[in-house]
Amino acid sequence: MCGRSSITKIEKELEDRFGATFYSDELGRYNPLPNFNVAPSHVLPVILNNDPQHFNALRWGFIPLWAKDLKIGFKMINARIETILEKSTFKKAAENKRCIIPADGFYEWKKTSSGKKAFRITMDDESLFAFAGLWSEWKSPDGEKINSFTIITQSPNKLVSDIHDRMPVILHPEQEALWLDNDISASKLIAMIEPYPSELMKAYKVSDRVNKVSNNDSELVKPYSENQGTLF
Repeated sequence: MCGRSSITKIEKELEDRFGATFYSDELGRYNPLPNFNVAPSHVLPVILNNDPQHFNALRWGFIPLWAKDLKIGFKMINARIETILEKSTFKKAAENKRCIIPADGFYEWKKTSSGKKAFRITMDDESLFAFAGLWSEWKSPDGEKINSFTIITQSPNKLVSDIHDRMPVILHPEQEALWLDNDISASKLIAMIEPYPSELMKAYKVSDRVNKVSNNDSELVKPYSENQGTLF
């Protein structure tokens, strides 16, 4: 699964990389930018298939149309690529509500004899990339409109498999526009997706401070050694 990520770049860098602009009246909604410890329920800049020229503010955690409250979103932060065309919750969204979610890293926890250890996984040059996702429009019982998203996951590449048994779908830059293209079927897009190449990525251990969502500072994305902070 993918339950934590990072986006350490600012708005201008996102605009330059993805060729989309921010709605000025929504800039205060993001949690925050940069965000070194992105977690479910955070509001993030997302590019939607029906508005590829702009970043929209969406909550992480897919809220289906039939949901009674937004809490269900915590159970739907990810969608498995192998089943999104089979599950009624995601099937329609896969056809007409696709999105891409900018990031520059994600966190996974590796099981070791001394407990779980946190790792950050990035592009080799730590540049921005995009997760493939699905989004939803939901109206609460009191009439509030909330747009939300889920990150699609798949089997891991060789690099990630040493840490975890799933990884998010990371799109190649040339695939991003295709994923947002309403004229291409979901089945055709899914058939072209493979785990992002290991040789273009890197992984390194980070501080277990990342375990606590309220910790959100640049130290979280720095490489961490077990003997860090000791004199000898």
